[in-house]
Amino acid sequence: MKKKGVANPKDENAREDTKPLADQAADNKEETIAEVAEPDKDEIISQQKNRIDEMTDKFLRLHAEFDNYKKRTSKERLELIKTASADVISAMLPVLDDFERAISAFPDDETMKSLKDGLVLIYEKYKSVLAKSGLEEIKSMGEVFNTDHHEAIANVPAQSEEQKGRIIDVTEKGYYLNGVVLRFAKVVVAS
Repeated sequence: MKKKGVANPKDENAREDTKPLADQAADNKEETIAEVAEPDKDEIISQQKNRIDEMTDKFLRLHAEFDNYKKRTSKERLELIKTASADVISAMLPVLDDFERAISAFPDDETMKSLKDGLVLIYEKYKSVLAKSGLEEIKSMGEVFNTDHHEAIANVPAQSEEQKGRIIDVTEKGYYLNGVVLRFAKVVVAS
């Protein structure tokens, strides 16, 4: 009895080159794997390089964005520190105006001189404390009218041609706080 699938060496129909066919199939299989593996390796390497490039680009962008964020927040912090006292100093400006009015209202009498000198001393100290905080007076009298620093409350006819467009009276002083206008100067302009 013959077993199915097993070649009988005595069988005439059996092939003598069975081993070479197996070797040939193995060689073909290796060639097929080699053909498939080579493009896959190159393709995988290419994909990995692309992925590395993408990740590097993503990292550089994220790093740059973080640097910009740090710069922006530090700049905002400095501006906040500079202008944090703006509300307090703005509330103190009417007191400064009152000091100036009180000093100008004192008579030039010898009996009131010591009182006036004391008031002037307090005014100067108060003004120097505000100046240390960054407060600076806007120069207005005799200057050319500038809407960036002045607020015109009245126009009067100019007495001479050189007075035209210039400030001839200041009703309320204006102030800068760290270079930014805190209060516009209220002025009278010759036209």
